[in-house]
Amino acid sequence: MKIMKRPNILLTGTPGVGKTTLGKELAQRTGLTYINIGDLAQEGQLFDGFDDDYQCPVLDEDRVVDELEEKMVDGGVIVDYHGCDFFPERWFHIVFVLRTDNTNLYSRLESRGYTGKKLQDNVQCEIFQTIYEEAMEAYKEDLVHQLPSNKPEDLESNMDRIVEWMDQWIKNNN
Repeated sequence: MKIMKRPNILLTGTPGVGKTTLGKELAQRTGLTYINIGDLAQEGQLFDGFDDDYQCPVLDEDRVVDELEEKMVDGGVIVDYHGCDFFPERWFHIVFVLRTDNTNLYSRLESRGYTGKKLQDNVQCEIFQTIYEEAMEAYKEDLVHQLPSNKPEDLESNMDRIVEWMDQWIKNNN
């Protein structure tokens, strides 16, 4: 197995919690490669049908994994997606689940045009910690960490925490 010089990081959480903002800022600060799974799927048409209830395409998870496999081997990748349990555990050195207060999340999703069932289901997903529980089931417990994402200061604090973790990982593994 090839030794990675930089870690792979998974940012996950309910839509609207700030994964993309954090991921892009983190990539800019650290030089890691940022991959938004929604964008990757759109570019490669990695879909398997359309969900009429949510009015969105259905991700073809197997094709996404195939598409990412080679990119993950060298390390240094930040992956951003609201689901996490279909990615191989071996890909990631740490998993951050972003969490947001329900009132903040509701406002963020509403401003994105979410309505009805899609809006309610995503807010309930956050209330019931669905993504966090998925992450805890899919990855070793010590890899999974929750980060608050409610206010602008949280973004800076989360970046500092992840960069500090990354620096320590690089010292320990190189």
